Amino acid sequence: MRRRHSLKQKGATDVNMTPMIDMVFILLIFFIVSTSFVRETGIDINRPNADTAVQQNKGNILVAINEQGEIWMENRRIDIRAVRAHVERLHAENPEGAVVIQADKSSATGVLIQVMDQVRLAGVNNISVAAKRN
Repeated sequence: MRRRHSLKQKGATDVNMTPMIDMVFILLIFFIVSTSFVRETGIDINRPNADTAVQQNKGNILVAINEQGEIWMENRRIDIRAVRAHVERLHAENPEGAVVIQADKSSATGVLIQVMDQVRLAGVNNISVAAKRN
């Protein structure tokens, strides 16, 4: 009789952790799947206005050119000679993605043309220049 009583008390104090662990893993999976991975260039650009601007929803490779003519990719300032290597690497990761160049409206057109040339040499022909819609 005494043995039965001690088993009853022990069973009452045990907590089954399996459902809680399952729930934690389900929440973790939910947050991982629902998180959108947004790539940014690392600087704010004052984009020019355009009436014909169209939003692209595919995963894109972003290149930014600020008003001083500095080129930024993946939160780092890079040299014009490194644009091709970076675009080749990112294009290998996402072959369907387009390259979007975010050029400041005060930046030099020559730098924009050089960046576009490097992107084309990297094997990407789908290039867009970002603009704000009026």
